Amino acid sequence: MLLGFEHVGMTSGNMDRTIDFYCGLLGLTLALRKGSSGGELAFLDTGSGMLEVSAPLAEISRSRDVPPHEAGMRHLTFAFDDVEAMIVKLQGAGIEILEAPRPAFHTEMIHRVAFVRDPDGIIVELVERAEGR
Repeated sequence: MLLGFEHVGMTSGNMDRTIDFYCGLLGLTLALRKGSSGGELAFLDTGSGMLEVSAPLAEISRSRDVPPHEAGMRHLTFAFDDVEAMIVKLQGAGIEILEAPRPAFHTEMIHRVAFVRDPDGIIVELVERAEGR
């Protein structure tokens, strides 16, 4: 029996910068951070699933966007009560805004949407859920 969504694993080039973005700006909670022989590991909790972040000791390349014809994770999505306010906060912090808030295409699920990049170049979608979700 499925209990729920647990976590997504990702790689970071700088753990402090990643924690500042996801916890300090987006509001996730640092659940665990520890060193390992190969670098650092952290779990960032959304309240309904986590990000498992690995920061190896090696030099990390910036994330590349997955082309539409390739399999892969295209973006991370987080729901907020006010996407406009989040974009203003992120702009003030110098975060790259890819797409300003706009009405969503799939209005049965999402009311408004915006896109930004995290410090490693990963696309992050910010949404306001459709009424009743």
